[in-house]
Amino acid sequence: MTARGFFNSFTDVVILDGVRTPMVDYCGALGHISPTDLGIKAAREALLRSGVSGTDIGSVITGNMAPGDFDQFFLPRHIGLYAGVPVEVPAIMTQRICGTGFELFRQAGEQIEAGVCDTALVVGTESMTRNPIAAFDHRTGFKLGAPVGFKDYMWEALKDPAAGINMIQTAENLAKKYSISREEVDAFASSSFAKAVAAQASGFLAGEIVSVITEKFELDGYKPRGIKLQGKLTEVASDTHPRTSPVEVLAKLRPVYEGGVQTGGNSAALVDAAAACVVSSGAFAKARGKQPLARVVAAAAVGVPPEIMGIGPAPAIRLLLERTGLKLSDIGRFEINEAQGAQTLAVGRELGLDLDKLNVNGGAIALGHPLATTGVRLTLTLARELQRSGLRYGISSACVGGGQGIALLIENPGATA
Repeated sequence: MTARGFFNSFTDVVILDGVRTPMVDYCGALGHISPTDLGIKAAREALLRSGVSGTDIGSVITGNMAPGDFDQFFLPRHIGLYAGVPVEVPAIMTQRICGTGFELFRQAGEQIEAGVCDTALVVGTESMTRNPIAAFDHRTGFKLGAPVGFKDYMWEALKDPAAGINMIQTAENLAKKYSISREEVDAFASSSFAKAVAAQASGFLAGEIVSVITEKFELDGYKPRGIKLQGKLTEVASDTHPRTSPVEVLAKLRPVYEGGVQTGGNSAALVDAAAACVVSSGAFAKARGKQPLARVVAAAAVGVPPEIMGIGPAPAIRLLLERTGLKLSDIGRFEINEAQGAQTLAVGRELGLDLDKLNVNGGAIALGHPLATTGVRLTLTLARELQRSGLRYGISSACVGGGQGIALLIENPGATA
């Protein structure tokens, strides 16, 4: 029986190159910067590294979950325009919560194969710090003595009102379902930190990062935008969350829920960041003499029960494999978003995944999970890792709040095996 969900296969879609900003801890050095400006920075650098002019871009596809300022309605358009994309080229915002960054590649693939364009600029950007304190029920005024309904947008967004639980609780449900212990979750988190620290020390992560500096983004005929770092800071060049995290240290942290397995140390870090890639048809790349970073082979998205939303990558990956005819053993590397440690381990158990192939340069527990940025970051890291290791196929994937999973299959065009 064919798995439910939807599936796209692509015959001639490639990622030319990409880049991301550093991922910086919540309320840190990037916390005052608009997600629009973080997105512009990543977009400009992605174009530069790919050797593609903004004038060659035929579509701008962006993702951003939480408004980081009052300009959010214009975020897709401003990213495109200030990155140098012609005024005639339209821009769109899309969202699939934690799966947004993957969705950008899926939509780019659809547009390119439909002949809508032959190049697309995909940009995921997120400021977790600038999530607003919001109220939705005061348009008609404040009534005497009535509660003033201002709430933390990010905290409230972690709760699924349909299931009546938050995202941490969905991971606790998976821990029970798959008999995952606190010790296993802490060991997984410690390994994620260790791998990220090693990838940072080796310079691998630096290869996909553009430093954030104080600068202006000019656009003829329009007001300039830009980034201004605060205080004496002149440059933000590296991820800030990776640190040596022995199991013994993680074990001392209190669980979020009494008797549970999830803590602040074995869940995804809150960070601010943007990432961008230039996606094109293979014909465009060949005509320009460009060697792609990766080929986008297929995408799959599925639904799962909201109360165990974290299992979503498992059926999404199964659908990819089923429809492409590949086996799990054919996949050399996996990048699965570490929303919570128990959630990622549950996916691994459900699939029978070789964890030595998973998140080999660290995952979101160590690096962070800037919602709409994550899928672009994971896919970029995966493509670079496939090239470094000489492996052919890789899958990037994430669970999605509300009960979904999404996955991308990419291929290293330079693989020999």
